[in-house]
Amino acid sequence: MIMLTVGSLFAGIGGLELGLEWTGGFQTVWQVENDPYAQAVLKKHWPDVGRWDDVRTFPPSPAEDWQCDVICGGFPCQDVSVAGRRVGLSGDRSGLWYEFVRVLRVLRPRYAIVENTPGLFDRGFSEVLGTLAEIGYDAEWSTVSACAMGAPFTRERVFIVAVPASERQRQLRGFQRKDQSEKERNVCWQGLESRVPRVANGVPAKMDRLRCLGNAVVPAVARFVGERILEAIAPGGGEGATGGTGVDLNLHRNHYQ
Repeated sequence: MIMLTVGSLFAGIGGLELGLEWTGGFQTVWQVENDPYAQAVLKKHWPDVGRWDDVRTFPPSPAEDWQCDVICGGFPCQDVSVAGRRVGLSGDRSGLWYEFVRVLRVLRPRYAIVENTPGLFDRGFSEVLGTLAEIGYDAEWSTVSACAMGAPFTRERVFIVAVPASERQRQLRGFQRKDQSEKERNVCWQGLESRVPRVANGVPAKMDRLRCLGNAVVPAVARFVGERILEAIAPGGGEGATGGTGVDLNLHRNHYQ
């Protein structure tokens, strides 16, 4: 069984790494998160992994101690989201993308998994791809919705999978550069919003919980991405690739036929 080690930037409460671990092919080895409440959640569920509290000073020396196969993370979306300031990567929050890139340059993982809101397409997407290319990573992308994985809400997110350019043919195969079809969007909306449960009053640390849940990656979506990566690098999976640099995230083929 393939086992890829995972480091998580902007870890939040660990939705990305949890979903990857659900595949059985990923093991979390470190997390970077600065929010005290989220740190407590991570410590509870991953008590034995390395942890750091500031992406701007990560990795501490020696950097070799933090090397891993996969670095994942959903960098802050406040400046790229349609609900935010819409100043793009020049903003103080979403501008932390450049720290993500710096960590990739230092640690050179086999894979990078980047998650963000679809607002990134209009406010910084080309810069994200450009900075990845500058450090020698090829990248491909798709949008994936939580409702396509059975969640009672849409929560569409952009996922970018990147690999060192020299590894593209060996590691990855045919990625589908497309958003979800209209059929899939309709499936996501039909009858789902009415099933969202109400939040009870009196829940301990309610505001912290809501904030962390609102920022979290849905684990089932992360599992889907992880499964596609494992399929791509399984024996024979990457052979004969004729182009493309990512895994197959074509939701229509995988979920609606």
